[in-house]
Amino acid sequence: MSNKPFNQSSSRRRFLKLTGLGAVGLGLQQFGCKEGSKSAPTIQGLENVSEKPDSSRVWVPVSDRKIRVGLVGYGVCKFSAAFGFQNHPNVEVVAVSDLIPERCAELAKVTRCKKTYPSLEELVKDKTIEAVMISTDAPSHYKHCLEALKYGKHVAVNVPAVFGSLEDADKLYEAVKKSGLKYMMFETSAFHEDLYAMRQIYNSGGLGKLVYSEGEYYHYMATPIDSFKGWRIGLPPQYYPTHSNAYYVCVTDGSFTDVSCLGLPSIVDHLKKENNQYKNSFGTEIAQFRTSEGGMSRMAVSWDTPGDGGERGRIRGQKGSFYGKYQGLEKVLPDLSRPSLPSSIEAGGHGGSHGRLMDEFVTAILQDRKPLVDIAKALNMTVAGIVAHQSALKGGEWMKIPQYKI
Repeated sequence: MSNKPFNQSSSRRRFLKLTGLGAVGLGLQQFGCKEGSKSAPTIQGLENVSEKPDSSRVWVPVSDRKIRVGLVGYGVCKFSAAFGFQNHPNVEVVAVSDLIPERCAELAKVTRCKKTYPSLEELVKDKTIEAVMISTDAPSHYKHCLEALKYGKHVAVNVPAVFGSLEDADKLYEAVKKSGLKYMMFETSAFHEDLYAMRQIYNSGGLGKLVYSEGEYYHYMATPIDSFKGWRIGLPPQYYPTHSNAYYVCVTDGSFTDVSCLGLPSIVDHLKKENNQYKNSFGTEIAQFRTSEGGMSRMAVSWDTPGDGGERGRIRGQKGSFYGKYQGLEKVLPDLSRPSLPSSIEAGGHGGSHGRLMDEFVTAILQDRKPLVDIAKALNMTVAGIVAHQSALKGGEWMKIPQYKI
């Protein structure tokens, strides 16, 4: 990730591009997985973003080596194939797995892979595999990551890092540190056009300390999305907080230290506590955080409010702000464009983040460096939501949040 400034005219072009982003710039990209018929569910967020290649920014390989990757999970969102591992010039997909044989066969077909395994537990024993993409149900992310690490695999995983358990978070943190392997959570907001611009400006000093930040993840679910063992039905909103929390953590590399969160009982049937396994009644949870810089942050997650949906964020700093565009003291901005991709890779869904997340993970392995969304960032985003939900259950009581650093 380069912060090298362009000349002023180039910076001005980048700046003007970000002054009228409208829905895209505010993070209103289609998102997640939307409810639909069981035979043909409508999947939001997976629509590929059309981007014209920037002739001044050509992707340059860092190695001619191919990483041998295994892909696990091909459920309603079909995520293990959606990130494009199978098309990257530095990747060979050597094995795939899904618990349902028909899905496993389809995953093998779309990724042009000949070897299949009936489960992750079997796939990770394959000594030819270096890295695993885990796109299984959220409650299983923790145990599946531990299993992959145990067998010496680098790990890429969908959000969240853990599911409702602070104890699991600590164990995962220690396992990743002990392993010396790469771990990256594929938080899509990290490569949204607006958040990536915020990060570049922040790193160059154009924002100063953030006084205030906010993130919102709105995904209206009048009826629940079909899911493995019904894990999405009645899901506490702050158990799935990373799309909004990224609008501070992935901008600054900081964390949330304290939280007071309020939840509102929902009128949606599956979000009534008698109708879901979590005994959860909240369809919306809004958290007020204290940040590691001493600032304030408001992060919202909602399943039961009709209207425009998606992931969006805004930030205000001591030297500048970003509300769809930069306004501040800096006159010359760094390069705000997102990383280029190999010609074989589409930017993909979630606002063009899919291909970039995958390429970042692959490149981090090849360069033997820390990936953008490492274990500390993954847990700082995830655990803040777990504690926020605990606060909501106690009527907004202020609570301390565990901290993770690399």
